Amino acid sequence: MYFSKKITDLAAEAEKALFDRFAEIDAVSFTNTEKIMNSFKEHRVSETMFAPSSGYGYDDRGRETLDKIWADVMGAESAFVRHSIVNGTQALTIGLFGLLRPGDIMFSIAGKPYDTLDEVIGNTGKAGDGSLKDFGVEYMQSDLKDDGSFDLDRIKSVLEEHKEKIKVVFIQRSKGYLNRKTLSIAQIAEATKFVKSISPASYVVVDNCYGEFTETAEPTAFGADMIIGSLIKNPGGGMAETGGYIAGSARAVELASYRLTSVGVGCEVGATLGQTKSMFKGLFYAPHTTAQAIKTAHLAAYMFNALGFEVEPAWNEPRYDIIQTVKTGSPEKLCAFCRGIQAGSPIDSFVVPEPWAMPGYSDKVIMAAGAFTQGASIELSADGPLRPPYTVFFQGGLTYESGRIGIMSAAEEMIKLI
Repeated sequence: MYFSKKITDLAAEAEKALFDRFAEIDAVSFTNTEKIMNSFKEHRVSETMFAPSSGYGYDDRGRETLDKIWADVMGAESAFVRHSIVNGTQALTIGLFGLLRPGDIMFSIAGKPYDTLDEVIGNTGKAGDGSLKDFGVEYMQSDLKDDGSFDLDRIKSVLEEHKEKIKVVFIQRSKGYLNRKTLSIAQIAEATKFVKSISPASYVVVDNCYGEFTETAEPTAFGADMIIGSLIKNPGGGMAETGGYIAGSARAVELASYRLTSVGVGCEVGATLGQTKSMFKGLFYAPHTTAQAIKTAHLAAYMFNALGFEVEPAWNEPRYDIIQTVKTGSPEKLCAFCRGIQAGSPIDSFVVPEPWAMPGYSDKVIMAAGAFTQGASIELSADGPLRPPYTVFFQGGLTYESGRIGIMSAAEEMIKLI
């Protein structure tokens, strides 16, 4: 691949500025890896646990052990992780339908959830399709303040007024398609404690997608009742081919498991069909792979800021997920960025991405993803809705080296339009 001297020099400059930050990222990766290895040792993980099961999947030691390890690593009482969960949206749907009942209220306290949950909640879509709204679940929302903090006065007011009906207090950790800061574990912990002080019976549910292993603890270690995520993001480590997880309090996970299978059955069944090894291996790799993605994001923040674009987070700020945003300012630049990422990918580098009306999204979306696993956000990818300010959201990088190449490729495409 050819890179101009301008982009090559800029990447080298960025790495010098980021030397200390990269060392901090490696330290977090070490702590999380140590935690995972200790749990593997405690639960005596062996090759026999990788054996596939079929049919009902009764007495699958690998599946049962992985659930226990997942709970350990997430600081939770219980957990289940399944290859049969098709994406993060389905995992969230399982959790929400597991906890909510007709007449209950779902109260989102970090603004609007990710676009793909709109139809699940019933904020968009057709009546009768089976949304939470169709089942008599009401939705309420509190936006974050301009500084990215929780609006505690608003949250307190709503909780006190509807305490008996608010079953789920929902927090989206990552920014999703919103132009706001990602929430830190400290912020989520504070909000959880605040909610529980007013409405202890409410379940605090965290959409944990993109945030796993960016810090040394997860929200369940600080009182969240449930965290939910996808295996083709951080916790799959680039090894899991598909899947999702739910972790949290024993009762919350039990209720979600009844939605996963059926009441009375829960986590006792589920054929693994040869997928267990990749999920074990993915969790083992996850802290390191996540660190590679975070380093790639820091590099991109430095380079695109230097090229005159507004970025979030800034290159010298801490980050709590793997997502980096760049406000491109026009549909042409948004598309150019995605073309560059695609051209700098290991798979389908010859493909030219185009915007399209993707199911579950309210605007046309352009996506670049030259990934080994389709849709894997832990692999370098970029996407964004074609709406002002034409922000591109990108994330991932299985290795820092390949992520660096992808970012340099995107920068080359962008400078043609500056």
